[in-house]
Amino acid sequence: MFHLRTCAAKLRPLTASQTVKTFSQNRPAAARTFGQIRSYTAPVAAEPFLSGTSSNYVEEMYYAWLENPKSVHKSWDIFFRNTNAGAPPGTAYQSPLPLSPGSLSALARAQPLVGAQPNVDKLVEDHLAVQSLIRAYQIRGHHVAQLDPLGILDADLDSSVPADIISSTDKLGFYGLDESDLDKVFHLPTTTFIGGQESALPLREIIRRLEMAYCQHIGVEFMFINDLEQCQWIRQKFETPGIMQFTNEEKRTLLARLVRSTRFEEFLQRKWSSEKRFGLEGCEVLIPALKTIIDKSSENGVDYVIMGMPHRGRLNVLANVIRKELEQIFCQFDSKLEAADEVMSILLHGDAAFAGQGIVYETFHLSDLPSYTTHGTVHVVVNNQIGFTTDPRMARSSPYPTDVARVVNAPIFHVNSDDPEAVMYVCKVAAEWRSTFHKDVVVDLVCYRRNGHNEMDEPMFTQPLMYKQIRKQKPVLQKYAELLVSQGVVNQPEYEEEISKYDKICEEAFARSKDEKILHIKHWLDSPWPGFFTLDGQPRSMSCPSTGLTEDILAHIGNVASSVPVENFTIHGGLSRILKTRGELVKNRTVDWALAEYMAFGSLLKEGIHIRLSGQDVERGTFSHRHHVLHDQNVDKRTCIPMNHLWPNQAPYTVCNSSLSEYGVLGFELGFAMASPNALVLWEAQFGDFHNTAQCIIDQFICPGQAKWVRQNGIVLLLPHGMEGMGPEHSSARPERFLQMCNDDPDVLPNLEEANFDINQLYDCNWVVVNCSTPGNFFHVLRRQILLPFRKPLIIFTPKSLLRHPEARTSFDEMLPGTHFQRVIPEDGPAAHNPENVKRLLFCTGKVYYDLTRERKARSMVEQVAITRIEQLSPFPFDLLLQEVQKYPGAELAWCQEEHKNQGYYDYVKPRLRTTISRAKPVW
Repeated sequence: MFHLRTCAAKLRPLTASQTVKTFSQNRPAAARTFGQIRSYTAPVAAEPFLSGTSSNYVEEMYYAWLENPKSVHKSWDIFFRNTNAGAPPGTAYQSPLPLSPGSLSALARAQPLVGAQPNVDKLVEDHLAVQSLIRAYQIRGHHVAQLDPLGILDADLDSSVPADIISSTDKLGFYGLDESDLDKVFHLPTTTFIGGQESALPLREIIRRLEMAYCQHIGVEFMFINDLEQCQWIRQKFETPGIMQFTNEEKRTLLARLVRSTRFEEFLQRKWSSEKRFGLEGCEVLIPALKTIIDKSSENGVDYVIMGMPHRGRLNVLANVIRKELEQIFCQFDSKLEAADEVMSILLHGDAAFAGQGIVYETFHLSDLPSYTTHGTVHVVVNNQIGFTTDPRMARSSPYPTDVARVVNAPIFHVNSDDPEAVMYVCKVAAEWRSTFHKDVVVDLVCYRRNGHNEMDEPMFTQPLMYKQIRKQKPVLQKYAELLVSQGVVNQPEYEEEISKYDKICEEAFARSKDEKILHIKHWLDSPWPGFFTLDGQPRSMSCPSTGLTEDILAHIGNVASSVPVENFTIHGGLSRILKTRGELVKNRTVDWALAEYMAFGSLLKEGIHIRLSGQDVERGTFSHRHHVLHDQNVDKRTCIPMNHLWPNQAPYTVCNSSLSEYGVLGFELGFAMASPNALVLWEAQFGDFHNTAQCIIDQFICPGQAKWVRQNGIVLLLPHGMEGMGPEHSSARPERFLQMCNDDPDVLPNLEEANFDINQLYDCNWVVVNCSTPGNFFHVLRRQILLPFRKPLIIFTPKSLLRHPEARTSFDEMLPGTHFQRVIPEDGPAAHNPENVKRLLFCTGKVYYDLTRERKARSMVEQVAITRIEQLSPFPFDLLLQEVQKYPGAELAWCQEEHKNQGYYDYVKPRLRTTISRAKPVW
């Protein structure tokens, strides 16, 4: 690529002012006289160069001439003087003003220009060509920027130079120009800042400045953005002559940060040479880059930064950006991906993951949605130019790994990571962009991996040429130190002292780390939750208060839920009937499923608990049962959320329809719940099986959240489930998958005599799995989620047909103070009164209970068959089920489910039931 970059060297530089040009191009009042040009005589108006684009150009030149006649070429000056005097081109000049003899002689020399029509046409064409040339660099200059520190790959995986980029003088012909035009002066359009304070430059200098702005170590992609102000903002940041200047103090700070980044990795390599650490060698500039983004954002008012990152460089970021104590890192150094969301978010990505993982696209599309925006995320791509062993040409179809960001008009700044000052500048601009426009921005750090995918890997197996070049590559710290020494910014002893100073810090921390014997949870919780844990990471209590409510509160919430609390608001006729039915339920002291949810939410809002419910179509509910957002039938976009009209000083209720994304949205909600332990955060799948496209979030982060990531989380997943004719997969929320990922041992009976057995079980489990058969129990489990003294994920299999089932109702009596969530609902009919007559004890969960009771009644077996509902499947209620089995000594035991035998709950429940009864009986 580099042999083509010859033109800039041939074009001699010219001096230019370095003052920033303002955006506004205010027209003077005199500009209104341009109407005179419109009143040409017919022959003049017919001239071809005054049609289409040319006339726009002439108009622009005229405005420039009005502001300052010297800002345009003298031929234009003569042309406009003639025109203003009323003379058509080609006639002798009639001066409306007295001219000096010098001016007259200049006019006489220039007269042939005015009189010869082809010369004027050529001038217009040449100016238009130069405008096109400038635009070409703005659009495509990044294609030939020198981004690869190894000098192997082209910026965009394509070795060809675009035809409209002037890589040699013979390419001027593309624009109808030639080498003789290089010293001609051209007026600059308002869409470029390369002139500084000058409004016209020779073509040679125009090309040189465009080369400097767009074709060096920074490649800027922004011309796809459809907002003129934003494009102008970026042009100013990269085109203004001399704008990328650093003080000596800034350079010394940058060097010191590079020393820390580099020497940290070298220290780990010396001390733990046989460990995988996914070091940062080859992209050491990431640490000063992140610190620059944070520094600049802090100046602009950011108080907190949340970072999500993959494996590469994690320890270095912890040490040198987050400033985690080094001894904590060293004492916990042991054999330990892409999916991670005023507070600012910074997301780090690998190049292969950024292009290959669909989550990136899903997350970008959340960036500007009302209930999901982070007001701009800074994405930093650590572009190793390889994914493990996969060449970029096999990893993506797009020219760059970052092309997915174009869909949301995010500017993309590619930068050669071996030029630390270019990296710092780009990071400053990225932070300023986010602060100014509150939109996403991408910094693509083009770098390399010095040690392969990890320190135990041998990259020469698959990338021999690349790694031969890497072996020869001088580290960026050494390069930059040599540059600053040559500039006189630092001297060699100062540089060496900076290195020895940081090495000493590492050695002292390493010595202290030998005294650290215990891994404390508080050391890894990056944002401890006030009030939840003692100093050693234990919960402050191990009890849960009653989840019941007073009758007054239940009635009040019910009345609001069945009304429209806004005046002059017209709702749909069908909804009027639904609200009327709700009102009748409240009068009868009864709740159905939707009302139970309403009461759980409403009561928590009263207690200051923010509630956030998101997912596809959750505002109405997939099955038209919820209706938490009412829509005025006569006024477009007028809505009402009755839940936010419950109490004077209540917490806010956020209910938001999501984009058609599960992976991205569930990841967003997981982060929300992680940061907000005192909020109830729920995600509802449109149908239960739809969680399958978010399986990565469930498998990687929710299921092992505490064991792997040392983070508690109280997120709730609502998964509609029921084998009701939608096909073998679309009916099922796959309960077997969630139960298979529970961490309890099916063959060990816990100590049932332990105090607070049920709470201890919850504390020890990795998540809670329930399938409620009554609205009241659903109400209790939602409230318990917040009233527990710790946080665990909650998986709820919610019903479809039970939403309106006449028997699926709960009396207020089961929701009053003193009541709790029932882990097991025992038989309470005739069979329970004469247990010795019971022949079969049936266990089940969820909706199948109502099918069983109906069939039991039809067969007149209400005294022979007892049916016990397991409402909480995990942690398994060993204690309560043992009581049930002991109550019916003569009964055979059977599990019943509507799912196929190799699905559902059977494989989870059977061994645990057998353990409960010491394997005394079979479980059919």
